[in-house]
Amino acid sequence: MFSSKLRLFRGLGGGRVRRQSRAGASSLVLGIETSCDDTGAAVLDLNGNILGESLHSQKEVHLKTGGIIPTVAQQLHREHIEHVVSEALALSGVSPQQLSAVATTVKPGLALSLGIGLEFSRRFVTRHRKPFIPIHHMEAHALTARMTEQVEFPFLVLLISGGHALLAVARGVDDFLLLGQSLDVAPGDAMDKVARRLSLLKHPLCSSLSGGQALELLAQSGDRTSFRFTTPMSQSLDCNFSFAGLGTQVSLAIEKKEKEEGVAPGSLLSCVNDLAAGVQHTVACHLAKRTHRAVVFCRNNRLLPENQATLVVSGGVASNQYIRKALSLITEREGLRLLCPPPKLCTDNGVMIAWNGVERLRENKGILTPDVDVAYEPKAPLGTDLTEEVRAAAIKVPPVKMRIT
Repeated sequence: MFSSKLRLFRGLGGGRVRRQSRAGASSLVLGIETSCDDTGAAVLDLNGNILGESLHSQKEVHLKTGGIIPTVAQQLHREHIEHVVSEALALSGVSPQQLSAVATTVKPGLALSLGIGLEFSRRFVTRHRKPFIPIHHMEAHALTARMTEQVEFPFLVLLISGGHALLAVARGVDDFLLLGQSLDVAPGDAMDKVARRLSLLKHPLCSSLSGGQALELLAQSGDRTSFRFTTPMSQSLDCNFSFAGLGTQVSLAIEKKEKEEGVAPGSLLSCVNDLAAGVQHTVACHLAKRTHRAVVFCRNNRLLPENQATLVVSGGVASNQYIRKALSLITEREGLRLLCPPPKLCTDNGVMIAWNGVERLRENKGILTPDVDVAYEPKAPLGTDLTEEVRAAAIKVPPVKMRIT
């Protein structure tokens, strides 16, 4: 028996209805993003045209340190945010006085990073007397596809990145039903850790790549069947994710190979391509199987349109082409349209924050006067939590052969 909460949401989906707002056709939104390690800013008009954008990446710094150090990320944001915002405005040809609102990520993310973006934005809107739109980072990722494609509400969204993994039904600009989320680490973080354990920065092809990018590149010439890792949570009939156990499996496999090859930890293994392929395949299968259950759950409870339903996949890990192919096996089987924002918009950027601001400005939702006090939130759930309802449904999905080429 489903709870009254689920019955309330069942079957209430609708199309793309926009409230009448005071925003005119010439309205312009400045978006500012500092949730993790990228400082981004962009100016968009109400049609989603990017008038100017700027991004400062901290990637090279954190590659050298083996991961993101919050205090280092904070200092780099502090050093670059004014230039990034000024550059985005200059490229757009828009002055602060011409802006209709400023949208800024305030949750979730690294506390020290969020603080820099919020502090700068509060000073900016106070100085220029502009409305302020606080943005939920995951909401922005979910809505990005609507900037480049015609995507009607409701739709299913899979958000996968270095900091997050979740499945949700997007029913409106600020209306989400959470179906599942990571119980431990995110897929991007898990793959980064594997890459560090494999010392892929020492690989001649991977010295300038992130961990996930390095694994994807090497996996292209690897044999995934050489390492058969167990897909996580295969006995759990819900839509949550877990990647910590896979990390343990991979560490044990690496230790075994190091002993066999007689090399010390930190040395490149001869089978590194096969390991990369095995890890990537297991991550892809885990994501695909949980997404499959989410699709069936939504269908059973009329949370998606019967025809032409859409799965949007966004976040940094969504750029992985192998994972996209795995998900396409599910969407093709279930008759869904698979949409992924352009790779440039999958990672953290000011454009997606500005677009979320545009969507909210159109709907006249969450728009604050510059004097309203706003706090950042390092941890913030997305939408109404239906994870227990999904677990109670105990849906067994039919097997799908993950033949990915």
